[in-house]
Amino acid sequence: MSAVLILRALGLGDFLTGVPAYRALAAAHPGREIVLAAPGVLAPLVPLTGALDRLLPTGELRPIPWRGPPPRLAVDLHGNGPASHRLIAATGARGQWMYGSQAAPDVAGPWWREEEHETARWCRLLRWHCLPADPSDLLLERPAVAPPVVDATVVHPGAAHPSRRWPAGRFAEVAAVLEDAGHRVVLTGGARERLLAERVAELAALPEQRVLAGRLDLSALAALVAAARLVVSGDTGVAHLAFAYARPSVTLYGPVSPRLWGPPEHRRHRVIWHGQGGRPGDARGRRPDARLLSIGVPEVVEAALSHAPVR
Repeated sequence: MSAVLILRALGLGDFLTGVPAYRALAAAHPGREIVLAAPGVLAPLVPLTGALDRLLPTGELRPIPWRGPPPRLAVDLHGNGPASHRLIAATGARGQWMYGSQAAPDVAGPWWREEEHETARWCRLLRWHCLPADPSDLLLERPAVAPPVVDATVVHPGAAHPSRRWPAGRFAEVAAVLEDAGHRVVLTGGARERLLAERVAELAALPEQRVLAGRLDLSALAALVAAARLVVSGDTGVAHLAFAYARPSVTLYGPVSPRLWGPPEHRRHRVIWHGQGGRPGDARGRRPDARLLSIGVPEVVEAALSHAPVR
């Protein structure tokens, strides 16, 4: 039986914002294999969605290595223009769902809206094709692995691009106050962020073993967040893991508004944003965004301590 192919070859946060759409597609195609074309590093999270059967490894805007009969349906959850549309078309899929835009005006699909929340965007694409999709259906199953630390306060100082990185010294001040207040602070990040996490730990006078950056695979990171007391971070994939596991979070936004990339509306999630509009800055910029830099340490500390007091 032919498969349903989904293209979303982006990062962790992107993967997680697509979960409601994955589930809607799986529910509409019982018995068919649901395949996600995405970076291979995300494979440990695939079974936790309850919707995806396998991951087909590929990079951003790289050819989809599809083998076998063409998919019954291919869905572009990646972009709104010819670059991603061509990748879908190359699979020979009988059905092809994608957004129309000024760059792709002839597409038989809904029109792309720039100022739309990322999760709602992909659900709207499916609803245009008469397929029900619930943007709030974000929660993941817990990983089978045990969390490396239980009831930790996770501080994640890194981000994919400098424009979304709050200064290390400020994260260190927040970490030190939370530790003094009785939180067990751990610092997370990828292998390339280990030096950053070590710097934050040094400034906060935290022991070296609290630096988990570069030491956890994605399953262990998900388990850590699922068992966390609190997650403090910028607008990154780890913040979206906190949303996916309904853990209390304090997320610092800039240059993109939480109206476009923020958590579900719930008191467990606190967002700090000093901007106006949806995308007033460059999400891939080389310098910290001015709106992010306008967030002060006392504001973050107050949000964290009032949001997740020590029991």
